[in-house]
Amino acid sequence: MPPAPRPADLVLRNGQVLTLDAAFRTAEAVAVRDGVIAATGTTAELRPLIGPRTEVVDLAGGTVLPGINDSHLHGCAFGATRPPLAVDVSPSAVTSIAGIRDAVRAQADRQPPGSWIFGNGWDVGYLDECRADGTRPPTRWDLDEVSPDHPVLLYEFSGHTAWLNSRALESAGLTPATEAPPGGVIERRPDGALTGILRESAQELVNTVIPPMTDAAREAAIRAAIDVCHAQGITSFTEPGLGPGGKSLFLGSADTATLKVYARMARAGELRARVGVLLLPLEMGAAADLTDRLAALDGICDGADPRLLSVLGVKLFADGVPPSRTAWMSEEYANGGGRGSLCLHGHTDGQRVEELSSIVRQAHRLGHQLGVHITGDAGIDAVVDAFAAAQLDHPRPDARHYIIHGDFASPRALATLAAHGWGANMNPGVKDAIADLMDGVVGPERSAYQWPVRSAVDAGIPVTASSDAPITYPDWRAGVSSMLLRRSKATGRPSGPDQCVDLRTALRAYTTHAARQDFAESWKGSLEPGKAADLCVLDGDLLRTPPEDIPALPVTMTVFNGEVVHDSR
Repeated sequence: MPPAPRPADLVLRNGQVLTLDAAFRTAEAVAVRDGVIAATGTTAELRPLIGPRTEVVDLAGGTVLPGINDSHLHGCAFGATRPPLAVDVSPSAVTSIAGIRDAVRAQADRQPPGSWIFGNGWDVGYLDECRADGTRPPTRWDLDEVSPDHPVLLYEFSGHTAWLNSRALESAGLTPATEAPPGGVIERRPDGALTGILRESAQELVNTVIPPMTDAAREAAIRAAIDVCHAQGITSFTEPGLGPGGKSLFLGSADTATLKVYARMARAGELRARVGVLLLPLEMGAAADLTDRLAALDGICDGADPRLLSVLGVKLFADGVPPSRTAWMSEEYANGGGRGSLCLHGHTDGQRVEELSSIVRQAHRLGHQLGVHITGDAGIDAVVDAFAAAQLDHPRPDARHYIIHGDFASPRALATLAAHGWGANMNPGVKDAIADLMDGVVGPERSAYQWPVRSAVDAGIPVTASSDAPITYPDWRAGVSSMLLRRSKATGRPSGPDQCVDLRTALRAYTTHAARQDFAESWKGSLEPGKAADLCVLDGDLLRTPPEDIPALPVTMTVFNGEVVHDSR
């Protein structure tokens, strides 16, 4: 007789196990041994794997799926822009400028005079005063009365706009005579007075003077972010942009020091998530500096388990975001709002495109995967053309470059991406949040098309989906629901229903396709024997839950590397 199988460490049974394998096979039970999937099958088939020390979980009809892979999540920034390190001024916390004033006043009462107050998440589409009067923007004067002794810096939800009070402007040395850097906007009243709003690269004018985060604060922020991830069933994420070019992002939480903290935690066995890193070597496009900047980052992650921390490639910021009218569009924004531009060096569109092509060509030639932040259709076409030109000059069999966000990707761009096996990383949670706002920014037709997931999938692109936290909360269930429904969170109105996808497609965007983006599909992303035992457990049958109810399905357990890291049963 063959020997009895070695008992599993953990068996989950009597449920709906979604393996996410190529056939989308389902099972009743899954067994875990030594940090990997030992078997899936019926409850009866896995009974021989239960020994005296095996932990057995009765799913009672609940759902198991692979640990969620949020393929674009600023982990350290997410932790750093939440209380107690920052004020929560997101729509879930405040819905008016008056409410933001109250939150800032309360924080000022808790901090010593002269210390900086940071906040994150405000959105004019959810502020009562701005909704009542479309010409009413937030200004520094809104904040001055409640914080006369504290510099205040509040990041908009997108991270592409900052709202400052007068004290912060003074600390940064900004005056009406200050010129905006290339790719940046300093907003002014008709009389020339600064309003306190800085967009895109203009944020660097203040970010350079704020106190840097300590390594202890970075580690605390990372741990806090991972705790939230575990509660959401997330076991892997891409940290999209660590390096010298990231010092202006979210309280300086994306610079080289943060990469070193991640590396230290991984080497010490204290990093309890799988983190893939895109290096951000440039603050804005400067092709001449790329090679030296990348060389300076070599070796930082040496000694870390590559299944815990790996450098995947290079990130580039190529344009802004549509709500700020800084994405590079082929047609003007609504109401004469211009067309935006690439945020790279150059005085003309042609010069900026050439700079883009040079950066892409160098990074590609050096063997890096490229993830490019690009949102406008003209910008996306330029990025995809740069990918194609680089591939033609220096053929590589499996580069897996991808566009990040890709809001208005044209059919031509999608076809080119698909033809080369390149990807698109999209943000369904943001779609829910800004659908109504975008009608006024780009017009209803373009607004409905924004994030053309169905078109991308039909073209043959392995689309990935992500929260872009702290832009949105890292709730993949809300993202899946959005991909199935495409409804405005504020009004419930459909926005581009022809771009909806089915549940299988949505789940792959958070599991198997995300693993592929990480070059890790051979060992994670599906519940197949030998793959990493990263599991997300839901209380309820996901396959039979109406799309609008998916966000309410509780995450009852998360397993990372075979260890239960979240259990709310």
